[in-house]
This record gives sequence, structure tokens and C-alpha cells, in this order.
Amino acid sequence: MKNDELLNTLKGLLGQVLEARFQGGQRSELARVHGYADGYMRALLDAGLADQKELLRVVAEQRQQYLGEVPAYSAA
Repeated sequence: MKNDELLNTLKGLLGQVLEARFQGGQRSELARVHGYADGYMRALLDAGLADQKELLRVVAEQRQQYLGEVPAYSAA
């Protein structure tokens, strides 16, 4: 897979996390999707396919897109 494809998969997982968190779903569903997203990010880091700064940027972008707010931290 190309790096863009990997990050798009991560964006999809993060979207599921945000949806589960803010749509009032069951905690078990939130824990499941959160675990998938965390594991995916860990795999990207461990394989050297992404660095922490890049992952923080993606998370911040997804959060801003979903919530419409600027994150409290900057990945820059």
C-alpha cells in the first residue's frame, strides 16, 4: 500500500472513533474502534511508515473536520 492509502485508512478509523464518541454509542463500541485506531497507528510507527508528528497532524485534521474546532496542540 502507498503511504496515502495507509493514511486514508487511518482517517476512516479516526472518523469511526469520533462518531462513536460523539453519537452517544455504547462504550464497548467506542473501546473497539479506539483500539483499532490505536493499534493501526502503532503499526505505522513500528514499521517506520509514519512518524509521530505526521500521525498527530492527521488526528488533528480529522478532529477539526469532525468537530469544527482547532485542536489545543499543534503538530507543526
